[in-house]
Amino acid sequence: MASVDIIEDGRAIALETSNSRARFHAIWLRDNAWDAETRAPGNGQRLIALRDIPNSTSVSDAKIENETLLLRFLPEDRMISYDIDWLFNHSYDRQERDPDGWTNAQIQPWDGSLGADIPLADFRSVQTDRAAKTAWLGGVARYGFGKLINGPVEEGALFQVADLFGYVRETNYGRHFEVRTEVNPTNLAYTGLGLQAHTDNPYRDPVPTVQILYCLENSAEGGENMVVDGFACALRLREEDPRGFDLLSGNCARFEFAGTEGVCLRSRRPMIELAPDGELVGIRFNNRSAAAITDVPYDDMEDYYAAYRKLGEIIDDPAMEVTFKLNPGECFIVDNTRVLHARKGYSGEGSRWLQGCYADMDGLRSTHAALEIELGIAAE
Repeated sequence: MASVDIIEDGRAIALETSNSRARFHAIWLRDNAWDAETRAPGNGQRLIALRDIPNSTSVSDAKIENETLLLRFLPEDRMISYDIDWLFNHSYDRQERDPDGWTNAQIQPWDGSLGADIPLADFRSVQTDRAAKTAWLGGVARYGFGKLINGPVEEGALFQVADLFGYVRETNYGRHFEVRTEVNPTNLAYTGLGLQAHTDNPYRDPVPTVQILYCLENSAEGGENMVVDGFACALRLREEDPRGFDLLSGNCARFEFAGTEGVCLRSRRPMIELAPDGELVGIRFNNRSAAAITDVPYDDMEDYYAAYRKLGEIIDDPAMEVTFKLNPGECFIVDNTRVLHARKGYSGEGSRWLQGCYADMDGLRSTHAALEIELGIAAE
């Protein structure tokens, strides 16, 4: 059984169950009402703006009937009902702030021991089976990457992957790009050289948040793909070098790409990006595209570079990576704001041809959430 008390002269209430207690301000409760005059049926969008809610809003009466909270608001003199579970799920009454670098509960950091937990699915299954698609998209959202196997070996098949959850984000590289050896390449990705684990396009603002790489040919010796969880690397840096973590998250790096005519892309963002409340929300790490760092104070620059080096060493640690070789008809997808990808060098013998494109995580998360609702799967 729940109980409710009006506190602070009606400017707030205290809601309590046998194992939980939370306070809610009257203005917050009124703004988050779900009655038909406040929210549109169907889409749930607000029908009123904050200016329509009196600044003097208070609660004059509070009671619980049939596990539903009923509140009367003044000066409107309106009774509005609330779902108690919804209120506790959206409680903001916390005494302590999480330490900088905290991650959302739906995010699972990982290292090279991930093994069989790689989000892996059959290409046709995720196209035809909504439960299989939901499970795979959920794994990608949780771990930041996933693989598909047994796909068609045909040009443009990667667009079918993007269609599973969203739309292709076109860039100066086009709707898609080819990854194979070229003569006089504009990008080192088009050579047989090994590439350090990196996030793509850190010189964009915003960056493409999903990258898809689809294999069409791969008979060359070497060229294995690697993925590294940038969040796990940042958390390890915080554990081993707290000041280094603060320097990389508290100062902006600069990135630039001007490899083709008419293109000069620049961004200024931290290598480790935190939300204002300290949540770890992004990693930008790409030595090929790093520009001169000019936004770090002189007295901190040497320590900043030491932290930059330390983060690179953690990223390069084989214990942090998952390695695999793509066969024709296979692809992998990464959350480009979190998971770094790399490639081992490969020889000129044989052939290696991948196609790549960009999309965005908001579409992936939206599709996953909508499928969970459709299938009646409770969100974690």
